[in-house]
Amino acid sequence: MLYLVFSEGYTASGGDRLYRVDLSTEAIRVARLLVQLLPDDPEVGGLLALMLLTYARRAARTGPNGELIPLDEQVRSNWDGTRISEGERILQQALSLGATGPYQIQAAIAALHDEAENSEATDWVEILGLYELLLRFSDSPMVRLSQAIALAMVEGPAAGLAALDHLAVDPRVSTHHRLDAARAHLLERAGQHAEAIRFYRQAAQRTMSTPEQNYLLLHAARLSDSLAGAR
Repeated sequence: MLYLVFSEGYTASGGDRLYRVDLSTEAIRVARLLVQLLPDDPEVGGLLALMLLTYARRAARTGPNGELIPLDEQVRSNWDGTRISEGERILQQALSLGATGPYQIQAAIAALHDEAENSEATDWVEILGLYELLLRFSDSPMVRLSQAIALAMVEGPAAGLAALDHLAVDPRVSTHHRLDAARAHLLERAGQHAEAIRFYRQAAQRTMSTPEQNYLLLHAARLSDSLAGAR
């Protein structure tokens, strides 16, 4: 429940703002209290580490007008190095307790993203392996979606698209805008621009977040203009 509160604060499910600082910071505050109360629980430490390592990127996630900036386009010098260092320290403490769990694995994934100097330097092979490990704890469609993206980064967009095809028949996620957005991104990488545009627009129709919708429509428009100019 606490991580759900944090997640809603970090990426609001709807509305005009991408995030709600009040929810995320309150979730982090409560997680700190839990670590004090349960210092020997590795998953409590993993949860706090995950929150810190994720929240460290908040300032770089939006532009001056609140527009969404995806991870691979963020200015990483705007990430909060203090939070990253604290999150990594807490994660190492949690892992040293010897009982690995899903929050620790997710925190390790977040740490790998935070450690990379740029998107190209990200250790996608390690991230893919961690998602495979995470699936042993929870067969979540969102974990499988993230795994498909990591797979595409390691083996190419065709492999990722094939993994998304399996998710497309899962009723838990088949109409979710994130599935459409992921498919659009991989189709674009595969050079299938017309199909990518269609899925960017479909994702925009399905999200209730205005910043996400604006980003998806803008991306579709830019890709459409590029496609028209190439004819």
